[in-house]
Amino acid sequence: MMNEETSAQISLVGDMLSPFFLQDPRTGNAQASFDALAALDVAAAAAEWPFVEAAVAEADLAQMQTCLRADVEEATDAASASEAGASAPAHVSDDMMWEYRRLFIGPGKKPAPPWGSVYTDHECVVFGESTLALRAWMRANGIERISDERTPEDHIGLMLALLSVLATQRPSLVEPYLQDHLLTWSSHFLEELEEAAEYPFYESLAHLTRATLEGMQDELGIQVEYPKYYR
Repeated sequence: MMNEETSAQISLVGDMLSPFFLQDPRTGNAQASFDALAALDVAAAAAEWPFVEAAVAEADLAQMQTCLRADVEEATDAASASEAGASAPAHVSDDMMWEYRRLFIGPGKKPAPPWGSVYTDHECVVFGESTLALRAWMRANGIERISDERTPEDHIGLMLALLSVLATQRPSLVEPYLQDHLLTWSSHFLEELEEAAEYPFYESLAHLTRATLEGMQDELGIQVEYPKYYR
């Protein structure tokens, strides 16, 4: 059984990282998360960031924060130039908005789709076999969906959010969840995302998330049987 400190650490990173994968930075509801990152004491946060070396966490968090603070300046300049004083939401540049949509929304072909079954199903489809296996596991354990029925459960953002919930409410399920459903594809996807990202915020987000999950795997001593990847 995990101790309370480890459960709290897992919950923290899942809660902090998931909104950046799930929410459009311009139209989504994660503004509080972007604001918190922009105001973060990076050195102090990196020293406390679990499962990775402080230098790794600091480099990635600093890069993400730099992007947001640059966007604050851009938004402030735009507001000053506007007769009405209106501007884009704080911390969000057009470059960041369009990069999120290119990576996660479309309508073009996504360079690194955020769903597990796209990589593990031989037909490279959403709602593939691994998605259905995750859904069955959730139902067997009485775990409610975080999203609506139309959204695949194996979206990386949803799975990080669920990881946070499990660490807080059902810690005994964290290790089988990681072993059988998340770690089986997360590193492969996050490497693809890091390579595909053309905006440094998402490159650093992918790197920090991968390093954190792999560090979590090492600390918990989880042995994963990796599937064949079809993409």
